[in-house]
Amino acid sequence: MKHLLNIIIKNIAITVVVAMFFACNNNSQKVQDFLSDQNLPIGVAENIKHVYTDSGFVKSKLFAPLLLDFSNRKEHPYSEFPKGLKVISFDANGDSITVSSNYGISYSKTSVTEIKDGVTIENHRQKITLKTQQLFWDQKTHFFYTEKDFILTTVNDTIYGYGFESNEQLTNWNMRRTKGNIYVKDIE
Repeated sequence: MKHLLNIIIKNIAITVVVAMFFACNNNSQKVQDFLSDQNLPIGVAENIKHVYTDSGFVKSKLFAPLLLDFSNRKEHPYSEFPKGLKVISFDANGDSITVSSNYGISYSKTSVTEIKDGVTIENHRQKITLKTQQLFWDQKTHFFYTEKDFILTTVNDTIYGYGFESNEQLTNWNMRRTKGNIYVKDIE
């Protein structure tokens, strides 16, 4: 009797599951539209580590505790890093630049990423560090820029200012409203 009851319960469960599969009309566009309308991400990833390689060489690494994928947006698709991110870029010589912050949002159509809250950029070879609270990273033009306060630290200098632009290597700067002691070589 107990064996017969188990068989009946299993048959009912299988029937229900099969009915669910045939009853569902899975239209991925409707699902995407629903998620978009509800302002929900189409994907969520935790503890990500993404390594980008080109011709067998590591070009960059991305680390983030949480990634929310809003690529289902028609007008402005984006990826959000609400718990921060860290990107390490490598050049042909193996030198690296590290970009980190407590929050990031990257817009795929414009290739502009806004990073904020504890932004730090480090050129390890040149020993240059930039700190600010908000920074925009244009990946098409390979430039960083901010209209916020910043601190730029080099081997010899600590420069404070408001408004900063630079190439991705932090080697070509345009600073506004600066103050601090700046070391200048004598030209003979």
